[in-house]
Amino acid sequence: MTTADHRGTAGEAGESDATTDLLVGGMTCAACVNRVEKKLGRVAGVTATVNLATGRARVSHPASVTPEQLITVVESAGYTAELPPPPEERRADGDGEQRTAGAGGGDRGRLLITALLSVPVLMLSMVPSWQFTYWQWLCFTLSAPVVVWSAWPFHERALKGLRHATATMDTLVSLGVLAAFAWSTYALFFGGAGEPGMSMPFSLIPEAGDAGAHLYLEAAVAVPLFVLAGRYLEERAKQGTGSALRALAELGAKDVELKEGDRGRRIPVSELRVGQEFLVRPGEKVATDGVVTDGSSALDLSLVTGESVPVEVGPGSAVVGSAVNAGGLLVVRATAVGADTQLARITQLVSDAQAGKARIQRLADAVAGVFVPAIVTVACTVLGFWLGAGANASAAVTAAVAVLVVACPCALGLATPTAFMAATGRGAQLGVLLRGPEALERLRHIDTVVFDKTGTLTTGRMTLAATTAVAGEDAGEILRLAGAVEYGSEHPIGRAVAAAARQAADGTPMPPVTGFRAVPGVGVHGLVDGVEVVVGRPRSDRPLPDVLRRALDDAHAAARTAVVVEKDGRPVAVLAVGDTLRPSSYSAVRHLRKLGIEPILVTGDGPAAARAVAEQVGIDEVHAEITPEGKTAIVAGLRAEGRRVAVIGDGVNDAAALASADLGIAMGGGTDAAIGAADITLVREDMQAVVAAVQLTRRTLSTIRANLAWAFGYNVVTVPLAATGWLNPMFAAVAMSASSVIVVANSLRLRTYAPPGGGYRPAAGKGGPTPPSAADSGTVPYLKETR
Repeated sequence: MTTADHRGTAGEAGESDATTDLLVGGMTCAACVNRVEKKLGRVAGVTATVNLATGRARVSHPASVTPEQLITVVESAGYTAELPPPPEERRADGDGEQRTAGAGGGDRGRLLITALLSVPVLMLSMVPSWQFTYWQWLCFTLSAPVVVWSAWPFHERALKGLRHATATMDTLVSLGVLAAFAWSTYALFFGGAGEPGMSMPFSLIPEAGDAGAHLYLEAAVAVPLFVLAGRYLEERAKQGTGSALRALAELGAKDVELKEGDRGRRIPVSELRVGQEFLVRPGEKVATDGVVTDGSSALDLSLVTGESVPVEVGPGSAVVGSAVNAGGLLVVRATAVGADTQLARITQLVSDAQAGKARIQRLADAVAGVFVPAIVTVACTVLGFWLGAGANASAAVTAAVAVLVVACPCALGLATPTAFMAATGRGAQLGVLLRGPEALERLRHIDTVVFDKTGTLTTGRMTLAATTAVAGEDAGEILRLAGAVEYGSEHPIGRAVAAAARQAADGTPMPPVTGFRAVPGVGVHGLVDGVEVVVGRPRSDRPLPDVLRRALDDAHAAARTAVVVEKDGRPVAVLAVGDTLRPSSYSAVRHLRKLGIEPILVTGDGPAAARAVAEQVGIDEVHAEITPEGKTAIVAGLRAEGRRVAVIGDGVNDAAALASADLGIAMGGGTDAAIGAADITLVREDMQAVVAAVQLTRRTLSTIRANLAWAFGYNVVTVPLAATGWLNPMFAAVAMSASSVIVVANSLRLRTYAPPGGGYRPAAGKGGPTPPSAADSGTVPYLKETR
């Protein structure tokens, strides 16, 4: 994949203006990652980030450097490289990355044959009572193909590294296997171990007997067996960490029924074009993003956004590709296809995030870059020390082989990327899209969240909040009349009244209106069922009954927009219209406080509307009537105080603040400018997703710390044990293989992480605002408009 990218760094040999993803094969440890990055970095103007868990290299380079040249550079380092397949060619069994990353490590057939050859050798070597005459020659015969054929991938990569003057994990495995087999061969042919009736005891702690009579065939076969088994399990586990991404790629429909007159024709989704109409039958997936032109139904968006409540749609409603039609027949006009759909963008964002590398991972890779040469040096030093100290050659070889085999930089290379892979995939399932690992790292340290109001804490859509009618009038009937008149209005208030009337009518058609006219700044007029109906601003020349005056005053006090309904010139009702608080806003703010994060409201709306929202969700610090420049200044001031600030917004006016904060969080339904400036995007317009992101981040970084503690601690403990002769090479192989599997398995737990749900409520007697009631649906004040 090659895309435009203008994030080059001044001062490089050339301005980086393109980004290319490569799938790199043959990498087995963090030392390989370090080597590929350095090799690519030697090309003028090129910088690369390589992820061991995904097998992907993301390369920033001048446009003059072609992808083919980059592939050649990687191949010159001893690895394979290729461009990722197009999205439409990817299948459920993987997107190509895992298959390439695991080349040579997940060969099931090689593992099974190795096990068949190795088990008899291990059993005879470990159980002296089973050692019959010439047993050692049978073991030698079975061991030879394991050492040569089974371990050939390790030997091959070690030779490639030798040609390029580098060493990797495969170098250690190859040296360990060859050293154990070479010593055993010498002992059999020249050291007396091949004599009939020879018996060899087995101990967890190696014991050196006669200098030439001890065999290490069990180590020669155990190392390839356990390393192959470990890498096979590791690859299976790594594929598990990326399963969320593959699941996203597979969500889309495979074919679609195109509408052609009164008939339908089924075609592959790839042939669908923008502007074409297609049918979505009950139980089918919506083929692509579009607008409903006919029919009504409920769409299940849980597969795309995690939203559990079906969404009602009808003519004019926007729909998202891959949503499941739970009701009637829909006719949809396609508005986006292929890579432009919301699902494709989500998948790409998750993929991009998994291609990144965190600062902590760069440190681990740097350590791994010198780890293997250091271990080879230690093994040679151990061999020389034991021989110089007067120990026999058998004991010296035992210690050196154990050092080579037990050391494991694989765990260092996998500790961070596997956790990030699992976390970004799980985040997507929770409705949280992370731009990269850096977003997770910064989110962990956030202590202040700056909220926008309209479209963030609130839905940004006007809805009917309250209807107050005079005595003797039916509120439902008044709403029906007002909705009929407003049905033809394009004003936000009119649309809110009409929508409420349609909902109350429960499918009953609105009565016809004659003589409709709209007067700007005043309202709308029309004749409904023989009654002259006026919906508009209060008129000073027409006094209101006390009940309506009080309702009007209450609406103004709460910063709601109030309109008066008149029947035949007589005021009969007041309709209060306002923005709607997102049902999750209250619990999200409470949860953030519980997590030690201080919420602040910054909005361009007036003080009354801002304060009303703040009181309902429980925010103490409020800044109203703030310009976009003012929002940026407030964020800068908070950061100057030493706070770590996240900004949550959805509009163009929030883009600058999002970009200037330590972390920007955009609502998925917001503008492209806001989403482009943000580090995190909330696919589901649910403020509780912010809490889920914080909790997932903390769990992820805890997992990474545990992984790195294991990876470093394992080597700190086992290498000295091996060097001092307290670790049998066979068990060193088991421990080395297990270390990588443990790290990946620990990361896998993030796939099923479920952030604590539900809203947080103040304890009794501790004060705090009253949460919105279900009956009120969270309606909050809105800046007043003039009709």
